[in-house]
Amino acid sequence: MRTVLSSGSRETVIGPEEPFCIIGERINPTGRKIFQQQLRDGDLSRVEIDVAQQVAGGAMVLDVNMGAPLVDEAELMVQAVKLIQRLTDLPLCIDSSIVEVLDAGLAAYQGKALVNSVTAEDERLEAILPLVARYGAAVIALPNDEEEIPEDPRRRVELAPRSSTWRPGSTAWPSRTS
Repeated sequence: MRTVLSSGSRETVIGPEEPFCIIGERINPTGRKIFQQQLRDGDLSRVEIDVAQQVAGGAMVLDVNMGAPLVDEAELMVQAVKLIQRLTDLPLCIDSSIVEVLDAGLAAYQGKALVNSVTAEDERLEAILPLVARYGAAVIALPNDEEEIPEDPRRRVELAPRSSTWRPGSTAWPSRTS
């Protein structure tokens, strides 16, 4: 199975027969107090620096997260996506736990994005997978549900098909194995 991500002018292919895909995760204010304050001030200059450093470091996809306290995360995501697409032709991974932010980022994106991420929780699947379908995005699916983040690899394998078998317009999810 191969996953093709794209920007307006470039493709990155992820799959078992492909080279390891390096996703730059630095455009994220988590644990970065100065960056969080810059975002609250509407200053995206750190994004420009992070993009340049990650491109120089060999990133093949850039993860974009604007989740800072006391900001309009959806608006910042739109601004960041547009800015990053002016700076590089690398495909993007839109990263937020807020559905409205994912929607805003995907709507602003020119290409096929990766969404980071969706768990096997019914509510998350029902909220995020229609966005993934609407925008033709790919998704990172996490094998945990409402009950647990399983330590047992067999349980993780049981949860994985829940997010991979959903189809647009479907309201039925694969049954859970106890």
